[in-house]
Amino acid sequence: MKKILIGLLATASITSASIVHAQSLTVSPAKTLETQGLSVIVDQNEFSPIFFDEKNAGIQIVLHGNRIATDGAVRLSPTPEQWSPVPLFVSRTLGAEPNQIVVRSAFKEQNLAYTVKVTAEGQGFRIAVDLDQPLPQAMAGKAGFNLDFLPTAYFGKTYLMDSGPGLFPRHPVGPMAKDGSGDPLPLASGGKSLTLSPEDPTTRVTITSDGAPLALYDARARAQNGWFVVRSLIQPGAKENAVVWHVRPNVIKDWVRPPVVAFNQAGYTPGRNKVALIELDPNFAAPADAELVKLASDGSRQSVLRAKLEPRGKWMRYRYAAFDFSSVRTPGIYAIAFAGQTTNPFRIADDAYGHIWQTSLDTFLAEQMDHVGVREQYRVWQSPSHLDDARQAPANHVHFDGYKMGPNLDSPFKAGEHIPGLNVGGWQDAGDYDIQTPDNAWVVRDLVWGREMFGLDWDETSIDERARAVEIRKPDGVQDSLQQIRHGTLQLLAQYKTFGHAIVGIVDPELRQYAHLGDAGSQTDRMIYDSKLGPLDSNGQYSGVPDDRWAFTTDLPANDLYVAGALAGASRALRDLDPAMAAEALATAKAMWAKQQTVQTDSGTGRETAFAPRSPNVANVMATVELILTTKGNPRYTKRLQQLLPTIRERFDWAGGAAVRAIPYMDADYRAQLAPLVRQAKTKVDAGLASNPFGVPVSEGSWAGSNQVATFGTTMYLLHKAFPEIVGPEYTLNALDYILGRHPATNLSLVSTVGTESKLIGYGHNRADYSFIPGGMVPGVIIIKPDFPEQKTDWPFLWFENEYTVSTTSAYILAANAAIDLTREQTRAKR
Repeated sequence: MKKILIGLLATASITSASIVHAQSLTVSPAKTLETQGLSVIVDQNEFSPIFFDEKNAGIQIVLHGNRIATDGAVRLSPTPEQWSPVPLFVSRTLGAEPNQIVVRSAFKEQNLAYTVKVTAEGQGFRIAVDLDQPLPQAMAGKAGFNLDFLPTAYFGKTYLMDSGPGLFPRHPVGPMAKDGSGDPLPLASGGKSLTLSPEDPTTRVTITSDGAPLALYDARARAQNGWFVVRSLIQPGAKENAVVWHVRPNVIKDWVRPPVVAFNQAGYTPGRNKVALIELDPNFAAPADAELVKLASDGSRQSVLRAKLEPRGKWMRYRYAAFDFSSVRTPGIYAIAFAGQTTNPFRIADDAYGHIWQTSLDTFLAEQMDHVGVREQYRVWQSPSHLDDARQAPANHVHFDGYKMGPNLDSPFKAGEHIPGLNVGGWQDAGDYDIQTPDNAWVVRDLVWGREMFGLDWDETSIDERARAVEIRKPDGVQDSLQQIRHGTLQLLAQYKTFGHAIVGIVDPELRQYAHLGDAGSQTDRMIYDSKLGPLDSNGQYSGVPDDRWAFTTDLPANDLYVAGALAGASRALRDLDPAMAAEALATAKAMWAKQQTVQTDSGTGRETAFAPRSPNVANVMATVELILTTKGNPRYTKRLQQLLPTIRERFDWAGGAAVRAIPYMDADYRAQLAPLVRQAKTKVDAGLASNPFGVPVSEGSWAGSNQVATFGTTMYLLHKAFPEIVGPEYTLNALDYILGRHPATNLSLVSTVGTESKLIGYGHNRADYSFIPGGMVPGVIIIKPDFPEQKTDWPFLWFENEYTVSTTSAYILAANAAIDLTREQTRAKR
């Protein structure tokens, strides 16, 4: 303890020059509190109605460009987990006092309504909680005001509770309650003042409480995605000013955020456009130009180009400028020098994109494969997983991960009954371990398109379906893309053979099981549940443990049509490798498609989603196109596609890419009808892109948008190939640049291990190790409303920024190959 105090005193003397206070906070037009270096975001981002606590709600603090605190709200536990009760946002208004924001919220089931007043004062702000009524008796000892602090901002740093020193642990060490509740006890409690990281002026925050004492918890002791929590319990009988805090974030005087020079981390081919974007703090005095330097073998740097920056306007809270070095075509290793800093190196080379997609195919998709074991040399990614699939989910059930089962099971099985035949093929969707049927279908479709348009010739992985064995870095003479198509097709066919239709998906039944981290093969006991056996009994094939995943079996038109399209495509790809499976896939696709031709309305997919609208009308276009391609223009399908032109016109942004693929098998009038739709789409796209400097649509929703960018890149490629006189190649190349580093907030490639610097802490099966899965693409940059672009580089547990998904990564494989083809097209054109 004495050493800690000495260290604090020494650090204080070193950093005393940085101990300065902010100018007073003022209310912005967006109803945040702002001063240079500090933003207080007050309930602009709400708790999710599906995923509850996403660590992006309540009062949030952005200090020195880093969102260090979130979820400032009344909570019913000191360390709430993701699906713990969250307050319902009611309203946000300006208060009666100057620079005051007032938020109304409520826990309706608990009959607890309250107001939080956030008021600028001195060099910080005041938080006051007023209850409409004193706490209900059932809430006494439970309800309190919490504010969560980002663990990675405080690892290895200290805190002072009053004058008592402590250390923020790198790994949770307790203490835990001994009553069996699983509740963490506080790291420190009973004080009226808490200072976080007194030694670090960039993250130092002091909180003082007028009434209820403060407590500091490590919520990671309950769940790995927890944060450090500062809390004051609401006292029985309290009403007005039930909790009053004075929050003093230290703000370094005249602090400005360093520029972010964003560029393609994989580099550039010599003949293509090369434009870096520089993200600038509005208070940064930016130089007028930037410099491209070439690195020599002895480490020296040669200036190659110095050019004026081109202003690209303001987007969100930052200004942007472009540095165009397209004129440099000589192969070599380069870096960009700007404002006294030099970026990491990148290449200009003919083969700059020679290895930007293969790892996504041979490693990431392999690691996500379900019902098999996956090994990579010495490393075992997983043992054979979910061999006990699956049990029938019950009727009228809403699952915590968004799955829904209505009153009809659409299944020959009773609730809880084992469903044989589903423990084959498919991919685990994301950082969790479920099979989402539409996403599995999209992966198959993406890989089929990739084979047909670009070859995807690559064999680095052996896959033995009968042995349920996969080994990475062990070629087996069969193209990896074909083996992955076959693996996905196995699951899609199994669903149809079992139910006569596609299902919503297969997912863990219990929340604790769903939160499993690590080897997918250990998530269940891989033995079929038998209710006749005791919980500790098994006979090697059956056990008394009800851990088998549930199948959500609702028959929905959109799912049937997405799967029909995927199977039709798979039948083309597998024709030589597995003729019997190809024939079965085509017959199944035709049957599923025929069943759905009376569908007229959207009905969803049985799972809440943040992604694209899953419409049976759009899915019908896609499935019909796939059958046209497979049957080489069978009139039954070409006639139907003509009838679907109204849907194509109405939903061209989603159906256009598939629609143009059918042109070779349609009459001239079909192409003529598409041409004005392409022109309208280009006009709409250009108008939308004018609002940001990146040349791609940037998501402002609750899930970051790399998937949409990849899909945009592929769609614009298809439109360019079909209508080169209307659509140019720049859209697809901009999409590649965005994914591989030219985006807001950071300049990291969003595809782990692709490019010089990439996202190396992701939300995958191994996220508890703060690690990554090679080749997986993360969602990327999210906008913390109203205007803060964020991509955490060191904290894996924000799924909306960091969660790998299989359909996102297959979309990247397709978009990357589209961009590669366009660079070759440009090279040919310039010869």
